[in-house]
Amino acid sequence: MGRTAELLERLTPAGRRVLDVAADLFYRQGIHAVGVEAIAAEAGVTKKTLYACFGSKDQLVTAYLTERDQRWRVWLLRWIAEHATSPREELLAVFDALEAWMDREDFRGCGFVNALAEIPESEHPARAVIIGQKRWMREYFEQLAAAAGVGNAADFADSALLLYEGATVAASADITGAAQQARNTAAALLAV
Repeated sequence: MGRTAELLERLTPAGRRVLDVAADLFYRQGIHAVGVEAIAAEAGVTKKTLYACFGSKDQLVTAYLTERDQRWRVWLLRWIAEHATSPREELLAVFDALEAWMDREDFRGCGFVNALAEIPESEHPARAVIIGQKRWMREYFEQLAAAAGVGNAADFADSALLLYEGATVAASADITGAAQQARNTAAALLAV
Protein backbone atom coordinates (compact mmCIF):
# COMPACT_ATOMS: atom_id res chain seq x y z
CA MET A 1 0.00 0.00 0.00
CA GLY A 2 1.32 3.42 -0.94
CA ARG A 3 2.08 6.25 1.42
CA THR A 4 -0.93 8.29 0.30
CA ALA A 5 -3.34 5.37 0.66
CA GLU A 6 -2.07 4.80 4.20
CA LEU A 7 -2.43 8.49 4.95
CA LEU A 8 -6.06 8.44 3.75
CA GLU A 9 -6.84 5.40 5.88
CA ARG A 10 -5.61 7.01 9.09
CA LEU A 11 -7.03 10.51 8.70
CA THR A 12 -8.13 12.13 11.92
CA PRO A 13 -11.38 14.15 11.96
CA ALA A 14 -9.28 17.31 11.57
CA GLY A 15 -7.39 15.74 8.68
CA ARG A 16 -10.69 14.78 7.04
CA ARG A 17 -11.92 18.40 7.32
CA VAL A 18 -8.66 19.66 5.84
CA LEU A 19 -8.88 17.24 2.91
CA ASP A 20 -12.54 18.02 2.23
CA VAL A 21 -11.89 21.76 2.27
CA ALA A 22 -8.74 21.42 0.17
CA ALA A 23 -10.54 19.25 -2.40
CA ASP A 24 -13.27 21.82 -2.82
CA LEU A 25 -10.91 24.79 -3.00
CA PHE A 26 -8.37 23.11 -5.28
CA TYR A 27 -11.07 22.08 -7.72
CA ARG A 28 -12.97 25.40 -7.70
CA GLN A 29 -10.04 27.83 -7.52
CA GLY A 30 -6.93 25.92 -8.60
CA ILE A 31 -4.07 24.34 -6.73
CA HIS A 32 -1.66 27.27 -6.93
CA ALA A 33 -4.34 29.85 -6.14
CA VAL A 34 -5.13 28.24 -2.78
CA GLY A 35 -2.65 28.50 0.07
CA VAL A 36 -2.42 26.33 3.15
CA GLU A 37 -3.46 29.31 5.27
CA ALA A 38 -6.82 29.51 3.50
CA ILE A 39 -7.34 25.75 3.75
CA ALA A 40 -6.49 25.68 7.45
CA ALA A 41 -8.72 28.65 8.20
CA GLU A 42 -11.72 27.22 6.35
CA ALA A 43 -11.18 23.79 7.94
CA GLY A 44 -10.97 25.37 11.39
CA VAL A 45 -7.49 24.05 12.15
CA THR A 46 -4.03 25.54 12.49
CA LYS A 47 -1.37 25.28 9.80
CA LYS A 48 0.55 23.11 12.25
CA THR A 49 -2.35 20.64 12.30
CA LEU A 50 -2.54 20.67 8.50
CA TYR A 51 1.17 19.88 8.24
CA ALA A 52 0.93 17.24 10.99
CA CYS A 53 -1.77 15.49 8.96
CA PHE A 54 -0.24 15.81 5.48
CA GLY A 55 3.39 16.87 5.82
CA SER A 56 3.28 19.30 2.89
CA LYS A 57 0.98 20.98 0.44
CA ASP A 58 2.29 18.62 -2.25
CA GLN A 59 1.17 15.62 -0.19
CA LEU A 60 -2.21 17.27 0.43
CA VAL A 61 -2.63 17.76 -3.34
CA THR A 62 -1.66 14.13 -3.87
CA ALA A 63 -4.20 12.99 -1.28
CA TYR A 64 -6.91 15.14 -2.90
CA LEU A 65 -6.27 13.63 -6.33
CA THR A 66 -5.94 10.08 -4.96
CA GLU A 67 -9.29 10.34 -3.22
CA ARG A 68 -10.91 11.97 -6.26
CA ASP A 69 -9.65 9.09 -8.42
CA GLN A 70 -10.99 6.51 -5.98
CA ARG A 71 -14.36 8.28 -5.83
CA TRP A 72 -14.62 8.44 -9.65
CA ARG A 73 -13.71 4.78 -10.12
CA VAL A 74 -16.25 3.57 -7.56
CA TRP A 75 -18.95 5.87 -8.94
CA LEU A 76 -18.23 4.91 -12.58
CA LEU A 77 -18.22 1.17 -11.97
CA ARG A 78 -21.43 1.38 -9.96
CA TRP A 79 -23.10 3.57 -12.59
CA ILE A 80 -22.11 1.18 -15.39
CA ALA A 81 -23.39 -1.83 -13.43
CA GLU A 82 -26.73 -0.11 -12.85
CA HIS A 83 -27.27 1.23 -16.38
CA ALA A 84 -25.79 -1.24 -18.86
CA THR A 85 -26.75 -4.84 -19.58
CA SER A 86 -24.29 -5.91 -22.28
CA PRO A 87 -20.57 -5.43 -22.92
CA ARG A 88 -21.27 -3.04 -25.83
CA GLU A 89 -23.68 -1.02 -23.68
CA GLU A 90 -21.07 -0.89 -20.90
CA LEU A 91 -18.51 0.52 -23.30
CA LEU A 92 -20.80 3.30 -24.51
CA ALA A 93 -22.24 3.87 -21.04
CA VAL A 94 -18.88 5.28 -19.92
CA PHE A 95 -19.81 8.40 -21.89
CA ASP A 96 -23.31 8.44 -20.40
CA ALA A 97 -21.75 8.15 -16.94
CA LEU A 98 -19.40 11.02 -17.74
CA GLU A 99 -22.38 13.15 -18.75
CA ALA A 100 -24.25 12.20 -15.57
CA TRP A 101 -21.17 13.02 -13.46
CA MET A 102 -20.82 16.42 -15.12
CA ASP A 103 -24.53 17.12 -14.57
CA ARG A 104 -24.42 16.24 -10.86
CA GLU A 105 -21.16 17.97 -10.00
CA ASP A 106 -20.37 21.67 -10.10
CA PHE A 107 -18.37 20.80 -13.18
CA ARG A 108 -15.25 22.86 -13.78
CA GLY A 109 -13.44 20.43 -16.05
CA CYS A 110 -11.53 17.27 -15.29
CA GLY A 111 -9.85 17.68 -11.92
CA PHE A 112 -6.89 15.65 -13.18
CA VAL A 113 -6.39 17.64 -16.38
CA ASN A 114 -6.73 20.86 -14.38
CA ALA A 115 -4.12 19.63 -11.90
CA LEU A 116 -1.79 18.44 -14.65
CA ALA A 117 -1.78 21.95 -16.11
CA GLU A 118 -0.68 23.30 -12.72
CA ILE A 119 1.92 20.64 -11.93
CA PRO A 120 4.56 20.58 -14.66
CA GLU A 121 7.24 19.00 -12.44
CA SER A 122 7.61 15.32 -13.33
CA GLU A 123 8.82 14.49 -9.81
CA HIS A 124 5.75 15.97 -8.08
CA PRO A 125 4.01 13.08 -6.26
CA ALA A 126 0.60 14.09 -7.63
CA ARG A 127 1.72 13.55 -11.25
CA ALA A 128 1.88 9.81 -10.67
CA VAL A 129 -1.74 9.90 -9.46
CA ILE A 130 -2.83 11.89 -12.51
CA ILE A 131 -1.00 9.61 -14.96
CA GLY A 132 -2.30 6.55 -13.11
CA GLN A 133 -5.88 7.78 -13.40
CA LYS A 134 -5.57 8.32 -17.15
CA ARG A 135 -3.91 4.91 -17.62
CA TRP A 136 -6.68 3.27 -15.61
CA MET A 137 -9.32 4.86 -17.86
CA ARG A 138 -7.51 3.66 -20.97
CA GLU A 139 -7.15 0.15 -19.55
CA TYR A 140 -10.82 0.16 -18.55
CA PHE A 141 -11.80 1.10 -22.11
CA GLU A 142 -9.61 -1.73 -23.41
CA GLN A 143 -11.13 -4.21 -20.98
CA LEU A 144 -14.65 -3.18 -22.01
CA ALA A 145 -13.75 -3.26 -25.72
CA ALA A 146 -12.31 -6.77 -25.40
CA ALA A 147 -15.45 -7.94 -23.57
CA ALA A 148 -17.57 -6.40 -26.36
CA GLY A 149 -15.60 -8.34 -28.97
CA VAL A 150 -13.97 -5.31 -30.59
CA GLY A 151 -11.33 -6.54 -33.04
CA ASN A 152 -8.46 -4.39 -31.89
CA ALA A 153 -9.41 -3.48 -28.35
CA ALA A 154 -6.14 -1.62 -27.71
CA ASP A 155 -6.61 0.73 -30.67
CA PHE A 156 -10.25 1.27 -29.76
CA ALA A 157 -9.23 2.08 -26.17
CA ASP A 158 -6.78 4.70 -27.41
CA SER A 159 -9.51 6.35 -29.49
CA ALA A 160 -12.12 6.09 -26.74
CA LEU A 161 -9.79 7.74 -24.24
CA LEU A 162 -9.20 10.63 -26.65
CA LEU A 163 -12.97 11.02 -27.08
CA TYR A 164 -13.52 10.88 -23.32
CA GLU A 165 -10.79 13.44 -22.59
CA GLY A 166 -11.96 15.68 -25.40
CA ALA A 167 -15.51 15.57 -24.05
CA THR A 168 -14.39 16.68 -20.59
CA VAL A 169 -12.35 19.57 -21.98
CA ALA A 170 -15.13 20.63 -24.37
CA ALA A 171 -17.71 20.50 -21.57
CA SER A 172 -15.48 22.66 -19.37
CA ALA A 173 -15.55 25.24 -22.20
CA ASP A 174 -19.38 25.19 -22.05
CA ILE A 175 -19.78 23.20 -25.25
CA THR A 176 -23.08 21.44 -24.71
CA GLY A 177 -23.58 17.81 -25.62
CA ALA A 178 -19.86 16.98 -25.64
CA ALA A 179 -20.23 13.65 -23.84
CA GLN A 180 -23.14 12.64 -26.10
CA GLN A 181 -21.15 13.54 -29.21
CA ALA A 182 -18.19 11.52 -27.91
CA ARG A 183 -20.56 8.59 -27.27
CA ASN A 184 -21.96 8.86 -30.82
CA THR A 185 -18.45 8.88 -32.26
CA ALA A 186 -17.46 5.85 -30.16
CA ALA A 187 -20.60 4.04 -31.40
CA ALA A 188 -19.62 4.85 -34.98
CA LEU A 189 -16.13 3.44 -34.33
CA LEU A 190 -17.73 0.26 -33.00
CA ALA A 191 -19.73 -0.08 -36.22
CA VAL A 192 -16.59 0.01 -38.40
